[in-house]
Amino acid sequence: MKKLLNPKIGLYWVKLTAAIFFAAVGLPSTAQQAKRNYDIDVIPRPAKVIGFKEVFTITHKTSIQTSNAEALNVAGMLKQHINAISGITLNTGQAKNSSNTINLKIDSTTVSQREGYHLVIHTHQITLSGHDEAGLFYGLQTLTQLIKPGAKSNISLRGCDITDYPRFAYRGMHLDVSRHMFTVTAIKKWLTALAAYKINTFHWHLTDDQGWRIEIKKYPLLQSIAAYRSQTLIGHKREWPHLFDGKKYGGFYSQDDIKDMIQYAAKLHITIIPEIEMPGHAMAALAAYPSLGCTGGPYQTATYWGVFDDVYCAGNEATFTFLEGVLDEVATLFPSKYIHIGGDECPKSRWKACPKCQQRIKDEHLADESQLQSYFIKRISNYLASYNKKIIGWDEILEGGLTPGATVMSWTGEHGGIESAKQGHNVIMTPEKQVYLDYYQSLYPQDSIAAGGYTPLNKIYKYDPVPQVLTAGQAQYIIGVQANVWTEYMPNTQKAEYMMFPRILALAEIAWSPKKQRNLKSFLRRIRAGRETLSSMGINAANNFDQITDSISSGKNGMPLLHLTSVLKNAVIRYTTNGRVPNQQSKLYQSALLVDKTCIVKAGLFTGTKSVQEIYTKKIAISKATGKKVTLVNQPSGNYNPQNTGVMVNGVTGSRLYNDGEWFGFSGTDLDAVINLDSLNLISNLGINVLNYHWQKMWAPVELIFSVSADGVNYQTVYQQNNFPVNGINTVRAKIAPVKAQYIKVKAINQRIIPTGEYGAGGKPWLLADEFFVN
Repeated sequence: MKKLLNPKIGLYWVKLTAAIFFAAVGLPSTAQQAKRNYDIDVIPRPAKVIGFKEVFTITHKTSIQTSNAEALNVAGMLKQHINAISGITLNTGQAKNSSNTINLKIDSTTVSQREGYHLVIHTHQITLSGHDEAGLFYGLQTLTQLIKPGAKSNISLRGCDITDYPRFAYRGMHLDVSRHMFTVTAIKKWLTALAAYKINTFHWHLTDDQGWRIEIKKYPLLQSIAAYRSQTLIGHKREWPHLFDGKKYGGFYSQDDIKDMIQYAAKLHITIIPEIEMPGHAMAALAAYPSLGCTGGPYQTATYWGVFDDVYCAGNEATFTFLEGVLDEVATLFPSKYIHIGGDECPKSRWKACPKCQQRIKDEHLADESQLQSYFIKRISNYLASYNKKIIGWDEILEGGLTPGATVMSWTGEHGGIESAKQGHNVIMTPEKQVYLDYYQSLYPQDSIAAGGYTPLNKIYKYDPVPQVLTAGQAQYIIGVQANVWTEYMPNTQKAEYMMFPRILALAEIAWSPKKQRNLKSFLRRIRAGRETLSSMGINAANNFDQITDSISSGKNGMPLLHLTSVLKNAVIRYTTNGRVPNQQSKLYQSALLVDKTCIVKAGLFTGTKSVQEIYTKKIAISKATGKKVTLVNQPSGNYNPQNTGVMVNGVTGSRLYNDGEWFGFSGTDLDAVINLDSLNLISNLGINVLNYHWQKMWAPVELIFSVSADGVNYQTVYQQNNFPVNGINTVRAKIAPVKAQYIKVKAINQRIIPTGEYGAGGKPWLLADEFFVN
């Protein structure tokens, strides 16, 4: 980021501050014997812990002793940490086996697993053995987490015996700096935090449509043109009309910045993997070098978010000359054995119309544009092999055939990872719906804007990276898991941290800890214990994971049963049904609420007399359709398939964020439903909600038709509508002449194809609908 992003930072361990790590939880004073798998306040949870009634006290007389030269770096880190939090200055030297010592050593015979360690705390001695230098470093993270923050004199540590090692070799976090970029100082702070929780890979997404962020000396226009956009979208992409801030935005990381970052990360045992997007997501590069596109431009660096038709021309030899020149500098800068080349979301429309691309398909005897993408990726992979580098790509690199030796990052779901593992390719699991940190972590309407979806802390924690469909032999190709941070709606450091933390800690635990050791209740307790720690690091962590959440099931006569819950221990829920804010005198929630008339439920979470977290609100509207049977001709799909048609008549309307599991989505097909009211009813009002967000490829129906029947065979059309003008939720409430009916047919005709000139033109539109009303 030019000179602005080149701060002078001192010894990095001092910068952790006095309270980077969690407080110790020792054995109760009444303990008389060792306790196995004792739940200490450490994240990620160690593989094996034995606790016993002994106490080691760090004083001015304590010394740090090392048996290996490699252990000296870790000794220095520990010494500085102890001094920073307590003022105690420890001596360091070669091991002499004296009392009141902390012995650090590398010993691969004690711990056989790479990156593993063995930590033993007795009354007179602490011994920390690492399989390798990384193992010793991770053991230090555990040891320092066991030291209580705020200690000012002597430091007491309860006795324990910890054997620990990682489940996965690859434990990563991705950061997009193309949409919004962050200072070197901020990223270093995040790297420090990642290392504290034993994450060892930082996937740095450096190029995309909205900005090129890495200095490439051979191509100076990448710095002067591609690194900047003329303005930036205000609000969410779905809103229409789009509004922009009118301010030029951009910058880049100099090669000196990058060298500094790589060196800093290496001290933390973090590998930085760069990503240079290709063949799609190339608008910024094309703005600087338009001859690399199929049409020749002109192009401009994108000012809003999405997928763009203009990509690198695969038939143009100059494209490969350019990319090879870029990769020459990237491969030289980054010592990592991997370089990520993207490969995702590459529309083929330009290639289909491009004479050069079609000639390439003919010359290379390729079947189609998908195989042209495979040719593109293989050619880049072969070039990087000359630098002894391997490629990682998103799961779209499977299109047209997977490049030998490629590692697949499975983001669209688990399917790409499963197929790759079955083919014997290494896989890093990063499925969008499970581990994307740009998703909402709260369904409360006051939560700040996010990309979409809903991924709370506990959902990430419950995810297991190894699909059950894989055999043991295939599962060995799942080498790790990663959380992705896409920054379209993260304009500053504070918002980015709110989205990352503490959810990245859940990722850290599923990546490191043995599956059998994971326990959500324990994890949440340890997260709460560490809130003050993240705050002391200057991290703006979210604290809304204790919020009241809900679910709805079917109760008496099909009426909604509203279930409320919170994971906060020793808290109670109080509620009202008249829309008023609950207080400590409001009704105590003890069991699910049967809702048989329209109301607004509000609930508060209380610890003692104090209300904590934000107020929960849910409107439930009861109609003659509520709880009745719904039959669908076409099944919903994708992210918009609640699996239960009862959701269409549960009294709850889907939100404008379409991430609450209430919306039913039909990709290129019609909504064709029948509601059975069980008996003849006099009907005069019919209703449904449909979404209209063209910039999310969500289109209202061409026509909506309500029909009624007394016998389920002969239907009479009673209402038609073909105009849905609202950008967002179109609320249809049709008043009809009173008629007796038992069956209500609802048909919403899909647009089928997104029209030319619209976002996603030529693709299938989504038709999203929710909640039938009959009165």
